[in-house]
This record gives sequence, structure tokens and C-alpha cells, in this order.
Amino acid sequence: MHGKRIIFKWIAVLTLTVLFCIWQNNDITTAQIDYFNTKIPEEFNGYRIVHISDLHNKQFGQDQMRLLKRINEANPNIIIITGDLIDRRKYNLNIAMAFIKGAVKIAPVYYISGNHEAWSGDYENISESLRDFDVHILDDTKEKLLRNSAQIEILGLSDPDFLTSNYLEGTNTTKLKDNLENMKDSSAFQILLCHRPELFHLYSETKIGLIFTGHAHGGQFRIPFIGGLIAPDQGLFPKYTSGAYKRDDSTMIVSRGLGNSVIPIRIFNRPEIVVVTLNRMEN
Repeated sequence: MHGKRIIFKWIAVLTLTVLFCIWQNNDITTAQIDYFNTKIPEEFNGYRIVHISDLHNKQFGQDQMRLLKRINEANPNIIIITGDLIDRRKYNLNIAMAFIKGAVKIAPVYYISGNHEAWSGDYENISESLRDFDVHILDDTKEKLLRNSAQIEILGLSDPDFLTSNYLEGTNTTKLKDNLENMKDSSAFQILLCHRPELFHLYSETKIGLIFTGHAHGGQFRIPFIGGLIAPDQGLFPKYTSGAYKRDDSTMIVSRGLGNSVIPIRIFNRPEIVVVTLNRMEN
């Protein structure tokens, strides 16, 4: 009898653990962030940006309906994607495009590549498919966002791993720094999309106001009151995993992302979309 009770308790613990992991990896949270800057034109006051990152071919319902519903509820002016829409280890472009097909019906979509696109060996096809849905690909280029008579600029950087073939080669930032230098404009309010938060020190040198990144997966396993445990290119107890970070005149928003790659489970780190509202701050 005593043995059966122990078995029952272990089955109950295992069942609860499985259910907890399913919840942690599938229930989408929304992070709301208000951003203030004196350079934001009055016409862009209240402008809403939905930030998506690191989907990694993860599915949230048929044709991504649960994810798209959450984005639609945020009522964004634009949707930005900061890389790793696909996963090179379980590559499925159709899953990624199902999300894109729905997203462009909600708001204009702006995209930059991540390391998984760089190493997929199929980026030409990926970018062509994105353009077929009128996605704005911002790899090493910039565009103007217009609202009435006012404008701001949105910039993007391609992932440095287009210059490498694996993690052992490190990160080659030569092209990144050159492109960033060529695109910066201190007279305009600029938004930068890039995949890697660990390069914040390089981005902030340009004094670009608002920067969006992903890549860290929230630290994969988040320890309450401490933060993320491990992240690509940052190692153990990474510095940049979630939320807003400020350095001089620059603020970097790091998304915890939506999917997984090498490590298939998130703990205390549910999938996330980020909603940033621009607010003009008076001098």
C-alpha cells in the first residue's frame, strides 16, 4: 500500500511537471514598454510597435492563429521581426510564411536576418518569399516611416554570421560597424533592428535612440529575482536577456523570443511579444 502511494505521488509530480513545461513553452505573454525621447515627432506620439523575435519555426495554433490574435489585439502601427524566423536545424519555410501571411494583414512588417537565416543555406529563397508578401527587408539598409508631414527612420543590420560558418569562428563585426556608421543620422529619430544584444556597446556608439534585438531567448531558463541562465554568445548569466537596457543616449529592447532551438524547453520564460509605444518627451 505504501509503495502504491509513492508511485501515485511520483506520477502526479511527473504529470504536473509535463503540464507546467507545456504551459511555459506555449502560453504567449505580452510585454508593454513605454519609450520616451525628445526627438520623436509629435505626429508619432502613441505610435505602437510590435516586436517579434526568434520564432524558430514554432507553431502557435493552425496558421499561427494564437500568435496573430495576440498581435492584432495590440493594434500595432508596424510589426518588426529581429531575426531567426526559421530554425536551421528543423528548417520549414512554410511555417514561417504562414505567420508572415497573417502578420502583413495586420500592419506593415519590417524584418532583419538572424544567425539561423545566415547559416540556413537558403537565405535567397527566404528573402524572396518575404518580398512576395511585401515585407520590408532592412538588412544593411534603412527606410523612412511617414506619418502626416513627419518622418522617422528605421534601420536594419544583417547578422554577422553571414561572414562565418559556425560558432567556433566567433563574431565578425567589421561589416556591421561600417554599415552602422554609414546609416546613422544624429538629426533624425532612428530605430535600429538587429539580432544580437551582446553588441549593444557598438550600437550605442552611434547614439541611435531605440534599438530592438532578440537572440538571447530570455536566458532560456529564468531564475526568479536573478534573470536568465544562459544565452548564445553571452554564456552563463548573460547581461542582456529581457526588457529595456539604457546606455548613454541609446535604449535597447531585448525580446525573450517565441521559439526554441538547441535547448527545447523554457522554464519561467514564456514566449513573448513586446509592444513598444513611442512617446514624445518635451525638452
